[in-house]
Amino acid sequence: MNVVIIGAGALGAYFGGRLLEGGENVTFLVREKRARQIEEHGMKITSPKGDYHIDNPRVETDVTQIGDVDLVLVSVKGYHVQGTMDSLKVLTNKEAYVLPVLNGIEHVSLLQERLGKDFVLGGLSFIIATLNEAGHVIHSSDFDNLIFGPLQPNQKNICHDLENALKKTTVMERNTENILAELWKKYTFITAFSGVTTATNLPIGPIREEQDTFRIAEMILHEMKDLAKAYNVEVKDKEIEAAIKKLRALPAEATSSMHQDRRKGLMLEVDHLHGGAIRLAKAVGVQMPYTEAVHGLIKPFENR
Repeated sequence: MNVVIIGAGALGAYFGGRLLEGGENVTFLVREKRARQIEEHGMKITSPKGDYHIDNPRVETDVTQIGDVDLVLVSVKGYHVQGTMDSLKVLTNKEAYVLPVLNGIEHVSLLQERLGKDFVLGGLSFIIATLNEAGHVIHSSDFDNLIFGPLQPNQKNICHDLENALKKTTVMERNTENILAELWKKYTFITAFSGVTTATNLPIGPIREEQDTFRIAEMILHEMKDLAKAYNVEVKDKEIEAAIKKLRALPAEATSSMHQDRRKGLMLEVDHLHGGAIRLAKAVGVQMPYTEAVHGLIKPFENR
């Protein structure tokens, strides 16, 4: 496959690197600063699932220089989605499919509106990874799940091709016909996890020790379940229970990417995640007091 990665942060560099390791043709479309960093230090993955070093990855800063492309994996933060639209339009004009691997839901309809429903797949990931000072990927979890699937009938073949490509890698892949439900389940979990860790500025361990604090995460999970139902997607009670068990089972030092960004003083995805949930809720008359409270607590740190 000819794959383009837009957003060579930890997630994009990891999955792009694994696809490259598996023998696919991968191009990283990045900004000038990231291109210089990659040129100087190369790309490297340090992972419990095996290290991988790429000396001379194919890097482009100009989308017009990219030739044939089958699939575009978009792994930018939610607040950068708008900035990818011009490049994505160029690539979909080449008949490329777009796989956004972002947290949240709002971006799916936005991409479909701008690029056309036929070109936008559904996707999400579960991975704990970050970039070090050299721009190398530090993958610290024993999981690297990439879940994807068609949102339109014409997308089944490309999903099958991606499935076959990923089977040649270490990635824990899953091609599902029910990707919309999977997106909502992930959105439900990450809204609670990122919300409570970022608002408290704590990893999950100390949060679990205070039942009153942990209850905030539990209540956000239930609010998101109600929101999904209002959009005709069922997040089951047993899935909420599984999410709570997962929060209780995470290592004490585990935290969300949003909390990591707060620690680093980076821009936060709070509007994309929690703000998006609140906008969707208001549109259908669903009440989300816990989500609104956490959103308000995080908001002052959004642009720091």
